[in-house]
Amino acid sequence: MSKTFSVIGVIGKPRDQLAMQTHQELIHWLTEKGYTVLLDARLKELIDPAIKVQFAEILTIGEQADLAIVVGGDGNMLGAARVLSRYDISVIGVNKGNLGFLTDLDPDNFKQPLEEVLSGEYIEEQRFLLEAEVHRHGQIKSRNSALNEAVLHPGQVAHMIEFEVYIDNRFAFSQRSDGLIISTPTGSTAYSLSGGGPILSPSLNTISLVPKFPHTLSSRPLVVDGNRRISLIVSPDNAGTLEVSCDGQVALPVSPGDEVVIYQSPHVLNLVHPNDYSYYRVLRNKLGWSSKLF
Repeated sequence: MSKTFSVIGVIGKPRDQLAMQTHQELIHWLTEKGYTVLLDARLKELIDPAIKVQFAEILTIGEQADLAIVVGGDGNMLGAARVLSRYDISVIGVNKGNLGFLTDLDPDNFKQPLEEVLSGEYIEEQRFLLEAEVHRHGQIKSRNSALNEAVLHPGQVAHMIEFEVYIDNRFAFSQRSDGLIISTPTGSTAYSLSGGGPILSPSLNTISLVPKFPHTLSSRPLVVDGNRRISLIVSPDNAGTLEVSCDGQVALPVSPGDEVVIYQSPHVLNLVHPNDYSYYRVLRNKLGWSSKLF
């Protein structure tokens, strides 16, 4: 049974001036239809003061809204997803970015498909996230979540690093490379794809491990069950501070000898799509695949 929506959060990026018109159109349209609208508080200084709207932090939107509309590119969606996945809220995106793998709605033609979604005609899917933790001397020093990927890499200056990979506490392999990309199926069309990783259907419960410029020709991407616990033990002989990057937006410092633990988050992102959504059509359009022959 489709979920009904009454309180709607609108989330954006405070530095994205180009998206302000879309935000204002959304607010007018939703308010006219009788919905309660909560607007991202970070946009308070950018929005037209003549527009009467209630502002709220993203955490409050997660707690109080039934649906969040994220305006922007995939980066905006990634940032919002790490917060909103903790709440029972549905999420849809209006694409104001470049690729738009996660943002379905056209900013110039959002009203009809969004009206159908609000009336209960939509496709819902759950996307799992990863949790990344940095362990040092048996203690968790830092942690964050990632919808796309967690990447171990050498920080500011590119150089070869050494680490061992364990899966469910069993040694899998050691590696000398520029790092390792640990990706969800959602992230398989992002940084992982650039590194030669496989495209994974978003419904799969799998995690991919994609080496970054490995120092051996036999090193290849590996796909494991999504319930596996992945540990990367960084060699104490590595020079300098490394990092674990979550979705390319949050950096966790890693020191030589640290252990990086990555596992599936207990939280999921509840994405909603218009009824005509097709994942394979998105791939064709975004990746330039050929159209039908006949």
